[in-house]
Amino acid sequence: MKMRLVFVVCLLLCAELFAGYQGTVLGSERTRNLRQLDYAPMLFVYHGQTVAPGRHFFTYPERNKDFRKYFHVTERGALAYLADSIGSGPNAHTYAFAVSPVVGLDYRGGDALGDTIWPAFDGGLFVRGYADSLDFDLDARIYAEGHSAGKPKSFDGEVFDVQNEDRGGLNYVSFARYRAHMGFNYSFARLQLARDVLHFGPGYYNNLTLNQFALPYNMLTLDLTFGPLRIFSAYADLRVNSWSYSKANLNDRNMYAHRYELALGALSLGVSEIQILYNENKPWLFVPIVPLFIEKGNYTERVNNGALALDANLQLLGLARLYGEFFLDDMESPYAVYENKYSNNRWAAMAGIQIAHDFYVGGYRVEAGSIAEIARVEPYTYCHYDTAQAQMAHLGAPLGNPNGPNSLAVDWTLYARLGFGSAPSFPGGGFGRNLFVGFHNKWLWKGVDYGSNIDDPYKTVEKRFIHGAPLAYTLAPSVGFQGRNVAYFAEFTFVDEKSAYVRVSFMW
Repeated sequence: MKMRLVFVVCLLLCAELFAGYQGTVLGSERTRNLRQLDYAPMLFVYHGQTVAPGRHFFTYPERNKDFRKYFHVTERGALAYLADSIGSGPNAHTYAFAVSPVVGLDYRGGDALGDTIWPAFDGGLFVRGYADSLDFDLDARIYAEGHSAGKPKSFDGEVFDVQNEDRGGLNYVSFARYRAHMGFNYSFARLQLARDVLHFGPGYYNNLTLNQFALPYNMLTLDLTFGPLRIFSAYADLRVNSWSYSKANLNDRNMYAHRYELALGALSLGVSEIQILYNENKPWLFVPIVPLFIEKGNYTERVNNGALALDANLQLLGLARLYGEFFLDDMESPYAVYENKYSNNRWAAMAGIQIAHDFYVGGYRVEAGSIAEIARVEPYTYCHYDTAQAQMAHLGAPLGNPNGPNSLAVDWTLYARLGFGSAPSFPGGGFGRNLFVGFHNKWLWKGVDYGSNIDDPYKTVEKRFIHGAPLAYTLAPSVGFQGRNVAYFAEFTFVDEKSAYVRVSFMW
C-alpha cells in the first residue's frame, strides 16, 4: 500500500506536460469534490467582473464563449484529442472532442470534521467537446476514502457507501460523483441540460436566492440574451432528504427559477424568483414570461413555497464594485416587514464590496484583491409548513445562503494570484501556471432558537434574531500551485474551528 502511495505522488510531482483545459461553462466553485487544476476559478471570474469594462451579468453557470474558439489550443494536449468535419465547404459540419484522465490524492482532518480522511483517492475522466452548435462536458469520478471515525459521515453532503471489513476485508468509503453540461447554442439562446449548481446575483459567498455552495442537482435551463437584457429560466429536480435510503425521497421536490438582468454599463440590476413544489410539478412555470410570484397563488399553498429577490451591482472605475441583494420569502405587509416583529415576515439581505487590481512584477502578472460581504437571514426563512416538504433546500442543505435561517455572517477574503510562464490565460479555464494565496476570515452568529434550522416547520410567533447565538470566528489561509498538468493546494482553518485539507491532483 505504501509503495502505491509513493508511486502516485511521484507521478503527480513529475508530470509537467504542456496542456490547458476548459469547460463549456463558467460556473460554481467545487469546494467539496470534483476539484480540477484551478483552485478558485469563480473567484477570478468575479475578479474579471470587477476590473474589466463592459456589460456584466451575474447568472451562473454561464456559457464559456471561448470554449470553441480556443479549443484547438487549450485541449490539443489532452491524452485523447480529435477534431474533424463532415462534408466540405460552407456546408461542412465541424466537431471536436478531448478526453483527459483526472487523478487526485487528498488528506482531510481536524476537529471541525470529527474525522480524519486518509488516504482519499479519486480518479476518472474529463470529457468535453462540440459539434456545430452543440457543446458538452462531463467530469465523472470514483472516490475511495479511509476514515478514522467509527461512523463516518459524507464530507460533501451527498450519498456514499461504507464498506465493512466483515464483508470485504477492509474498511473504506466509496462513492461516485459527476457534473455535466450539454448545451445547444443558437444566436441569442442557450438551452442546456446539466448537473451543476445555480448561482444568482453579484455576491460570491452569501447570495440569497440560489448559491454556488449548495449541493449539485439535475437541471434544465434556458438562457436568452438580447444586448443588455438577459432572461434565464431553470427547472431542477431536488432531493428531499440527505439520506438516500430515506422514504422521504419517494416524494418529489421540484424547483422553478427565473432571473431577469439588465446590464447598463457600470450598473447591473437583477430580479430573481424561485418556486418549490412538493409532490406537484407544473412545467408551465418553466416559461420565462410567467411571473412565479404571481403564479404561485394559483397552486395549493401547503405544498408550494416561493420567494422574490432584487439585487444590484455598481462597478467603480475598474477598481471596485459595490453590490447588494434583498430577498423576500414572505410578508404580512410592507410595514410589518419594517416593524420586523413576527415570523410571518421572512426576509434576508446581503451587501458586499470587491476591490481588485492587476499589475506586473518582474514581467509576471499579479491579480490581487479583497472581497467582503455581510448577510442577515431572518428566522424561518427558506422554511415551510411541514418538515421535509417544500423547503428551499436540496439534500438537507439550503439552496440559498449556506448559513441558513436565523444567521448573521461576515466574510472577508484577501487573495492574490501570480501567473508565470509563457502560456496565455483564457477566461474558460486555467491555462498556464500560477500561484494562489488567500486569507478568508469569517464571523458567524447562528441562531439557536426554533426557526434556525431549515427543516423547522413554520409557525407564526414573535421571532428573535440570533438571540443568544455564540460567535464563531474562523481564519482560513490557503495556498495553491497550478502547473500545466498538476496542481497542489492546502487549506487550513484556525481559531473556533480547526481543520486541514491538502490535495494534489493530475490531469492530462
